[in-house]
Amino acid sequence: MSKDRTANAASVAATPSSHTDEAFASASGEAAQDAVDFIEINDLLTLRRKVVRAPAPKGTVLFLHGFPETLMVWKGIATTLAHDYDVHAFDWPGYGQSSRPAFVRFSYAPKAYAQVLKAYIERAGIDRSKLVIYATDIAALPVLLLALDEPTIARQIIVGDFAPFDRPQYMWENLQNLKAEPTASPTRAYMNKTSDEILQNVHRRGLSPVEQFDLPIEVQQDMFHSWSLDGVTSADAFAHYYANFTRDQHHLEANLDRLKTPVKVIWGEKDIYIAREMGIEFAGKIGAKLDILPEIGHFPHLQNPKHTVEKIIASSR
Repeated sequence: MSKDRTANAASVAATPSSHTDEAFASASGEAAQDAVDFIEINDLLTLRRKVVRAPAPKGTVLFLHGFPETLMVWKGIATTLAHDYDVHAFDWPGYGQSSRPAFVRFSYAPKAYAQVLKAYIERAGIDRSKLVIYATDIAALPVLLLALDEPTIARQIIVGDFAPFDRPQYMWENLQNLKAEPTASPTRAYMNKTSDEILQNVHRRGLSPVEQFDLPIEVQQDMFHSWSLDGVTSADAFAHYYANFTRDQHHLEANLDRLKTPVKVIWGEKDIYIAREMGIEFAGKIGAKLDILPEIGHFPHLQNPKHTVEKIIASSR
């Protein structure tokens, strides 16, 4: 993180966020406390995070975003859940306003993200026994890798629309191409060249005109403004994640018998990026409940946030 951004992080951390959701009354008549600030993970990484604290929380929910998102995608859901739950979300390294170290210092691999997640939970002082983690897309493999070694990392994990196993046939062509050279570098360059189109349309692909939806303007703007910082784009971080993806997929599959944390799986029926067959296989192998959402694409939390809220509440009971 640059000196200017580090200074800005300190300033933001000391004041309420300009993106603060509208305050609302809980059942007790008190208002939820909402702020966006920055938290230092180590000497290399500082994460932008959003925390909404309920007056009398029943537990904590931690939301983990995918590509090319930022923590802003959870804003409306966090506001709704904050009646009864503390809600956390952060930008992964390489996304949003979080640090973007050089690749020689940070790998952006799923295993590296797993350690970022562990450090965040510890630094934020979250009670694991009352924690539900909701992880989508690139966030899902890291949380599962962490759970292999730390089965008490959360009370419940909800994952969806990701690639737990090395099954390229279930993946969109560009994602297949990122997994290895000689196709990885040209694909990364193409993604950076077409970043505007990606950010405008990534959530619409695979859906009929009737099913397509627009992102809230603050979400769209945050994604655009955060695409490139400190010389690293979100596509760069994504490509380096994929450079280590196959290795970490193999590690998860080889150690599924160690996955003891309760897991639920959700999937958009119309996900064109990661086919639902991937979710069916994964849920079957771990004996987890699978919820396939009709008429929903790769981003259920954006297309049908009400369903996401319902799943979180059900998992917290």
